[in-house]
Amino acid sequence: MEHREALAMVFDEVRQPFAQQRVGLPELQPGEVTVRIDYTTICTSDLHTFYGRRGAHTPSILGHEIIGTIVAIGPGGVSDYQGATLRIGDAVTWSVYAHDHAGCMAQKGIPQKSPDLFKYGHETLDKDGSLSGGFATHCHLRAGTDIFKLPAGLNRKEAAPLNCTHATIAGALRLAGDLNRKNVLIIGAGMLGLSACAMSKEAGAERVLVLDINPDRAERALRFGADMPLDAALDAAALKEKIAEIGGIDVVIETSGVPAAMEKGMELLNIGGINVWVGAVYAQRDLAINAEKVVRNILTIKGLHNYIPADLAEAIRFLAAHHRKYPFEGLVGTDFPLSELDGAFAVANESGHYRVGIFPEHQ
Repeated sequence: MEHREALAMVFDEVRQPFAQQRVGLPELQPGEVTVRIDYTTICTSDLHTFYGRRGAHTPSILGHEIIGTIVAIGPGGVSDYQGATLRIGDAVTWSVYAHDHAGCMAQKGIPQKSPDLFKYGHETLDKDGSLSGGFATHCHLRAGTDIFKLPAGLNRKEAAPLNCTHATIAGALRLAGDLNRKNVLIIGAGMLGLSACAMSKEAGAERVLVLDINPDRAERALRFGADMPLDAALDAAALKEKIAEIGGIDVVIETSGVPAAMEKGMELLNIGGINVWVGAVYAQRDLAINAEKVVRNILTIKGLHNYIPADLAEAIRFLAAHHRKYPFEGLVGTDFPLSELDGAFAVANESGHYRVGIFPEHQ
């Protein structure tokens, strides 16, 4: 019999232990779903929140890279993103936010900036119900959430980061446009960067280069589709010399958010180049960019924060097609039961693992 309450690990204060709290399961309204959480990975943004590197609501249930199994459906039924009827027992992921699909920002094509946005893993515990994060046994999916059935064959370590890491990169490549026969530079070889290497290669990039301050991370990117690792300690002139023989860089996908790296990426672009920024999601200094060079070289800068639901659909398609080719499973270095979340966060912050996984004890 399904439990009528959930266990949540609540974030109350920076660097303080998570508090265990029992939370009643919701009485579902039309369009809503209750999911039993199967696996959640600790995203870098969760670490930034817990360790005080960025502000956040408290109390809250952190965690947004989540997969789970549907255990209850609201009156009238619910359909997934593709229009198929969802059923109890379906394995699912979902967009990192719920929004009004008829709202003004959704109509403009940027639903992630809707004024009514409800973002999983980021809300206060008492806002519109409680179970909104991944570090719990259950999650309450609000009406307006785009839900996706998980393809057979993906294991939980591969699938959990879909609705953050891979969907964000799918959005970045959407903004970059056609990559066929272009040279693509990925700045940052973290989880986002490795995803960007693999997706760029499968999108037809002529060459994929990766720039990182850590040579081991840059070398690891070769297993994810990169053709050439580059040392971020080199200045722009030295990097230009290294890439001159391949014809320079047509597209930059910037995942680090480091101002000096972002400036370097602008210096390396060919005429007509496109630079997509996804990593700068925290306070930092202003950038030094030469406006004349942007104009004369016909350069384009695009920013992406979160993604649109179609990007998550593309990320799922990509991973289902290529998860055996690229070792994404191995990026989850270890995992912990939910009750040991404090230890998991310490390991995630100190170990250098790309991801640490969390599984509720109901498994």
